[in-house]
Amino acid sequence: MTQHKYQATDRMSDLVGEDYSLLTVLSRFNISLGFGDQSVAEVCARHGVDTCTFLSVVNFLCENDYSLENGGEGTNLPSLISYLKNAHRYFLGFKLPLIRVKLVEAIASSPKEVSFLILRFFDDYVLEVKRHMEYEDRTVFTYVEQLLDGTLLPDYNIGVFSKRHSPIGAKLSELKNIIIKYYPAGESSNLLNEVLFDIFSCERDLLEHCRVEDYLFVPLIAQVEKERGVWAGKC
Repeated sequence: MTQHKYQATDRMSDLVGEDYSLLTVLSRFNISLGFGDQSVAEVCARHGVDTCTFLSVVNFLCENDYSLENGGEGTNLPSLISYLKNAHRYFLGFKLPLIRVKLVEAIASSPKEVSFLILRFFDDYVLEVKRHMEYEDRTVFTYVEQLLDGTLLPDYNIGVFSKRHSPIGAKLSELKNIIIKYYPAGESSNLLNEVLFDIFSCERDLLEHCRVEDYLFVPLIAQVEKERGVWAGKC
């Protein structure tokens, strides 16, 4: 059996100390800070989080050669879906709106035509992300929850989602290029650089989120479908 980077007996504080990006994983599992020297298993138990699912996500994100065959075992799918839904709420309800507020402030002194173009690019991107995630919330997760309850749909399977699950970073890359190459920040350069840092960070976070869906969530659902005779011949 593969020995993964993080184990249930490791101290939760050590995980965050080694990789601060895992703070977003904690929040999406509704795990708050202040866990002292408690282990991963102890912290998860205190917050009602499935330890195997938490470790599956953490190790998937931290290991370049993560093996689903030895890593997804024991993953609780309702817990994983809750994690993914919380990530959607984070992006749409917190991170992207916060970036927009900073962006508006950073370009406040620019010509109206320039600020309008930048904000339009950003708002178009947010709309794209919103449509992408609302489809998953309404259709994909509902389908999986029904599948787990024993309801089989004749015209849908996880392969339908997998085929249409395209990257959502193109417009954000265009926005970054416009700001980096053509926007004269002037006196607001510090603030604009801060916004760019947030955009880069958000883009990376979104890519990692999509990786979890594509390479952890989808294969696990495909296994369930195969066990129930749903997968074969219906992609």
